[in-house]
Amino acid sequence: MSPAALRAKLQGVISFPVTPFKADLSLDLEGLRENLRVVLKHPVCAVVAAAGTGELYSLTPDEHLAVVKTVVKEVKGRVPVLAGTGFNPPIAAELAQAAAKAGVDGILAFPPYYPAPDEEGIVAYYRAIADATSLGFIIYSRDWFAPSPALVEKLAKIPTLIAWKDGQGDIRRFQIIRSRIGKRLLWVGGAGDDMVPGYYSMGVRTYTSSIANVAPKLSLRLHELASAGHSAELDSLMADLVIPLYELRARRKGYEVSVMKTMMDLLGLKGGPVRPPLVDLRADERAEVRRMLDTWRPWL
Repeated sequence: MSPAALRAKLQGVISFPVTPFKADLSLDLEGLRENLRVVLKHPVCAVVAAAGTGELYSLTPDEHLAVVKTVVKEVKGRVPVLAGTGFNPPIAAELAQAAAKAGVDGILAFPPYYPAPDEEGIVAYYRAIADATSLGFIIYSRDWFAPSPALVEKLAKIPTLIAWKDGQGDIRRFQIIRSRIGKRLLWVGGAGDDMVPGYYSMGVRTYTSSIANVAPKLSLRLHELASAGHSAELDSLMADLVIPLYELRARRKGYEVSVMKTMMDLLGLKGGPVRPPLVDLRADERAEVRRMLDTWRPWL
């Protein structure tokens, strides 16, 4: 798929599936297939294999490729598949090239492991990822990587860069960057389902959803309502379902994955434990999630 064709398809909800593990922390690829079958019953616009929610940082290169191949095979071309990559230039290029050979349609590039390098180094890092394949790729701005509008403008000159995924939720910064770069890039809301009203009020119409792991119908409804503008129903869904979930996810570092995996396990999907350095929920928190799911039933 050409970069332009990929960009055109990224309108709506992008699913970020977890990477399920067995009790011994080995990959559960059959569980991943089962989870994808549930998500793909709904009209998500793309699936990203082995990204942040998929614990990219805990996978070996062989495991990363196994996850990517599983997703590509299960999706069967129904929607675009992207693969996460990062760490450093040679590893990022290796992962991207292997994923491209496996049949993905695009690449999601994470910041480098080395924090806060010189801007020239940042540009060189992302150019190395771009040069590794002919696929369209998306830069994921997250954690320490909160670039200035001027740096984003430099990065936007990379020909195969098609989109920018905001992972910080800094609406003011995001607004300034979008104003400076304009339509050169597709803008993706990526800080969480709880940020949908804010993103969509700015004109963003694509967002990445981890809620799609358990309730894709809810993710799609948030997109639909926010696209139409402010409404009482959107307020209600945010207050009753989304915000309480994100309050729990923010309780401890890494819970953005651990909570979703627990929800999946309780619903009969395949989540499994998280790998270190993430930690699993405590027993009392699992009970809290169980109670929370009672209010989610209409959307499951």
